[in-house]
Amino acid sequence: MKAKVTHIRISPRKVRLVVDAVRGKSVNQALNILTLARKKAAGPVKKLLESAVANATENAGVREVDNLVIDRITVDGGPTLKRFMPRARGRATPIRKRTSHIQIVLREQGD
Repeated sequence: MKAKVTHIRISPRKVRLVVDAVRGKSVNQALNILTLARKKAAGPVKKLLESAVANATENAGVREVDNLVIDRITVDGGPTLKRFMPRARGRATPIRKRTSHIQIVLREQGD
């Protein structure tokens, strides 16, 4: 009962703020939190959680979605896009556009 998404164009630091709010919660409670969260990262995390629930019902044969709990959810840094911004006197400063990899593992509450 796993799902992962890679190369999300949000920095890992910002995604971790959202992920920390739902870590260890039940699936229904986490979906409610993510629906009401006012962060850009809440959208991809919610979609990933829904994908993990779909994987649990289709592949693992879980019948009761209400019994699922977020066991592990991690955010790792992905590749960084390197860009440059022009500055005064012909200089350029580097801009690092960071990406994230998110993994989620669900388990049934009785385990």
